[in-house]
Amino acid sequence: RMFHDDELEESEKFYVGQPRVLLLIYALYNTLVARSEMVCYFVIILNHMISASMITLVLPILIFLWAMLSVPRPSKRFWMTAIVYTEVAIVIKYFFQFGFFPWNKYVDYTKDKPYHPPNIIGIEKKEGYVHYDLVQLLALFFHRSILKCHGLWDEDEKGDSSSNKEDTDDELSLTGGRRDSSASLKSVNLAASVESIHVHFPEQQTAIRRKSSSSISQLSHRSSFSSHRSKRETLIISHPAILFFSESYSVVKSHCGLYCFRTLQVYVPIRQFFYNLIHPDYSAVTDVYVLMFLADTVDFIIIVFGFWAFGKHSAAADITSSLSEDQVPEAFLVMVLIQFGTMVVDRALYLKKTVMGKVIFQVILVFGIHFWMFFILPGVTERKFSQNTVAQLWYFVKCVYFGLSAYQIRCGYPTRVLGNFLTKSYNYVNLFLFQGFRLVPFLTELRAVMDWVWTDTTLSLSSWICVEDIYAHIFILKCWRESEKRYPQPRGQKKKKVVKYGMGGMIIVLLICIVWFPLLFMSLIKSVAGITNKPLDVSITITLGGYQPIFTMSAQQSQLKDLNQTGFSAFLGSYRGNTAALQFLEGYGKEDITLADLEGNSNSLWTISPPRAASLSCCIPTPPQDMAQGIVQKLLLPQLCSAAGVKTGGRHGGPISLLGTCFCWAEVGTLETVYPYYIKAPSDSLAKPIKQLLTDCRWENITVSLVKNVSDEGVREWWVLNQLGKRYKTSEESLELFIFSDKVSPPSLGFLAGYGIMGLYASVVLVIGKFVREFFSGISHSIMFEELPNVDRILKLCTDIFLVRETGELELEEDLYAKLIFLYRSPETMIKWTREK
Repeated sequence: RMFHDDELEESEKFYVGQPRVLLLIYALYNTLVARSEMVCYFVIILNHMISASMITLVLPILIFLWAMLSVPRPSKRFWMTAIVYTEVAIVIKYFFQFGFFPWNKYVDYTKDKPYHPPNIIGIEKKEGYVHYDLVQLLALFFHRSILKCHGLWDEDEKGDSSSNKEDTDDELSLTGGRRDSSASLKSVNLAASVESIHVHFPEQQTAIRRKSSSSISQLSHRSSFSSHRSKRETLIISHPAILFFSESYSVVKSHCGLYCFRTLQVYVPIRQFFYNLIHPDYSAVTDVYVLMFLADTVDFIIIVFGFWAFGKHSAAADITSSLSEDQVPEAFLVMVLIQFGTMVVDRALYLKKTVMGKVIFQVILVFGIHFWMFFILPGVTERKFSQNTVAQLWYFVKCVYFGLSAYQIRCGYPTRVLGNFLTKSYNYVNLFLFQGFRLVPFLTELRAVMDWVWTDTTLSLSSWICVEDIYAHIFILKCWRESEKRYPQPRGQKKKKVVKYGMGGMIIVLLICIVWFPLLFMSLIKSVAGITNKPLDVSITITLGGYQPIFTMSAQQSQLKDLNQTGFSAFLGSYRGNTAALQFLEGYGKEDITLADLEGNSNSLWTISPPRAASLSCCIPTPPQDMAQGIVQKLLLPQLCSAAGVKTGGRHGGPISLLGTCFCWAEVGTLETVYPYYIKAPSDSLAKPIKQLLTDCRWENITVSLVKNVSDEGVREWWVLNQLGKRYKTSEESLELFIFSDKVSPPSLGFLAGYGIMGLYASVVLVIGKFVREFFSGISHSIMFEELPNVDRILKLCTDIFLVRETGELELEEDLYAKLIFLYRSPETMIKWTREK
């Protein structure tokens, strides 16, 4: 065998024979070595998330705007900058840990202040101030050792020096001995090679690269570099930038001075770096838009479920409860709009395939996000970024987006964008994901309109949407046809029970659940997940029809008592044998019953004018001997108005109206069957008496008396009431009232429970039933478009429309679209096109 080595073979056998744990450790180490630069990026970002200071802010920005944009990899200058900067940061932090600095004397008071200057700069005194910086420095040294082992540490420096030397020799020969000019030019190019400065043919080179992309891929790097260099050597003298730096250096130095020269030394390499990035000689075209979109979607979900982390006074807020109360938090609105706006701009740049716009957007987004997250957000939330876990998670996902975006810029946008990324293969996963994508409200429509706006096409918006709809429908049919080929069904064989009971049984259960969902939901929401709604205030008012109230009283706090288990058992025992009462009590527990102890003396004085007092006894044949007797006789008339109001934690229970109640009395001052002893306080309707718990459905008796108090200030009168037959005997005048409170739904489900049973039927069941009916009816009208045996030719026609659109053949796009429309207008042609091959 050729290249056979016994030692290598023995080494391979020894390696394979190692334990699995050791092999896993080897694999993890090799992964770490292969992705050592990603480890450095991760540690730098993690250090900035924990520290969140201006000192640690520099390196993450350099990562997204320098390191990840470098082709083919970050240069030695970047890694040396990161290493030296980390070392200097460690020294600075160590120096400011001494206690003689004024701000270090009140560390406990200022450590949580986000706008305290030492906290912003990163020089505050704290425990473990340098731990993450040391880990960052260790990761950077580890990456440097890996580069040195592979001979990549000094690669850039050697390449730059050799190219500078060759270009300098060529310039000397072409310019006729202008040694001073070339020397000055070489001094300018401390951060960029002369070769990079000489490239100034954006329009011509871009057009040539795109038209001859296939031929370029066949050329070697050496030959292409030589041809490019020869073209550069012939045009170097006439280039204005080179003439400026070579011939006018003395003028610049005399007029602008050393400061302007230093500024140019920094500006020129940066400008040339981004110029070469936008106009690369070669580009490995890639497409990571899907991953960027997923990163933005994750950030969008984090904002929706953690919006309270971006506001000041919304730490304890809940998005579902806020929206159910028709309240839109400002922090939630701003974050959602910004996130959605960046997703739209990113989609537009992707469709236009403009690398320059993506670079500008990347720079704006990197600086804007870092400025907002680390300087504005801490002031809004009044807490440091390092204490905001949700904001840290959002920033980390955004850093993943920045890395993907930098990779997209470095490699360049794809030449053609054909169809949806979910339609690249025809299996069940792509089918269900694509159908789920189309079910998201307005997402399909928004994507179609954006694609039409930012794509060069000759089709109108309606024609564009028509093509998109046909393509989606044909893709779904293609997936079903492929599944039928993978899992064929023999002819004449009945369906298996697993399929029938699996699919049919699931549909049956689903339809039954939809039909009976409101009843089941309202039953379980009260019995299983219901919350006890204790009354907060109980008030009672007795009013003569058309006159002022004669008695008002209320009970709060200590006057509202809960029943213990013994009292509740005794209460149930008193109704043993009463079927109606026991049936009513089954829905209540001891925690749902409240006893209100109302004092018998009225809260308000009874004031009435003499004419109105005389009118109270006008209907009595014999004038009463006493005003109280006359009033009591007046109470016998069917004009009594008694009301009891119950205020609960959920809402205000309505009064109980007892108008038109007829009764008799045995003695003066005693009112029979006028007092509602038991009251039901529903959460969504007016309070009402409970007749099931009354003896023979008759209300309780009370006694009334008018008390007069004669003093120097005048005569004062008020009414005193006392209940007869109270369960808890008391010697003083008082009234007892039992309140049965219905359970209420939890706040998180209140938006559904608030509709009630009929509301749920009208808003949920009927709407869902409409969609279900559309699925089961009208199938006969779509047979000619649904039952297509072979859709490959139609799918290829749609793909051809996408392809000619991307290549700019707009006239051919119109012809193919007309062919597609004719195909759907002609059933005979459709049959010929969709036959099995």
